[in-house]
Amino acid sequence: MLELKEKISGLIITFNEEKNIQEILDNFSICDEIIVVDSFSSDQTVEIARQNPKVKIVQQKFEDFTKQRNLALDQAKNDWVLFLDGDERITPELQTEIITELNKSDKKNAYYFYRKFYLGEKPIHFSGTQNDKNFRLFRKSKCRYVADKKVHETLDVQGSIGILKNKLLHYSFENFEQFKSKMLYYGLLKGNELADKGKKYSIITHWGKVALKFLKTYIIKLGFLDGIDGLKISYLQSLYVNETYKNLKVNK
Repeated sequence: MLELKEKISGLIITFNEEKNIQEILDNFSICDEIIVVDSFSSDQTVEIARQNPKVKIVQQKFEDFTKQRNLALDQAKNDWVLFLDGDERITPELQTEIITELNKSDKKNAYYFYRKFYLGEKPIHFSGTQNDKNFRLFRKSKCRYVADKKVHETLDVQGSIGILKNKLLHYSFENFEQFKSKMLYYGLLKGNELADKGKKYSIITHWGKVALKFLKTYIIKLGFLDGIDGLKISYLQSLYVNETYKNLKVNK
């Protein structure tokens, strides 16, 4: 394996991730420290994480994803951070690319990772997943998560941005029931976010955006090419929007 010249911190936020935590810690093998920000897991997540000598555990009650992520950034001792979710995995090819990129003299300040989605062990090729990318490797001195986002966190990057070629594997959901639960929860957080920003509820906007989300995912983003899975994903994406506006209506 190539030698990494930069020191890097691995970051993850967790809640009841005992099924994933060992694999994700293994994915941080190139990091010299690992920060786990845990929302008081009731399973064995913390106990498993503590067995790794690189791990520092910080527990904080969950309010929203952005606050948890920024807390993790504040705990990291290194400027370079690799921030992963519990359902993401780094391939050997991607790890080599990360090391190669960080060993360059003309590094960017943040890097997008494209992600390859899976339903259980089954790859999803379309339904909007084909263009999905997120910042996962960046300098914390140049980046911060935008404070007013409760879900679908946004990283504010000061300076140059790069994109890595090899994809991050994203085991987003084991089954559709789990995906549905996630979409309903995200809709709750997003509705609260819009309410906090003073957004006014409109029944026309509500149902217009629900319909648009389904059509965009299923037609424009080629969800129909994923067969029945694409239809279900498109429905659940529109369910997220519906839940968002239901919660905005309650909080208006």
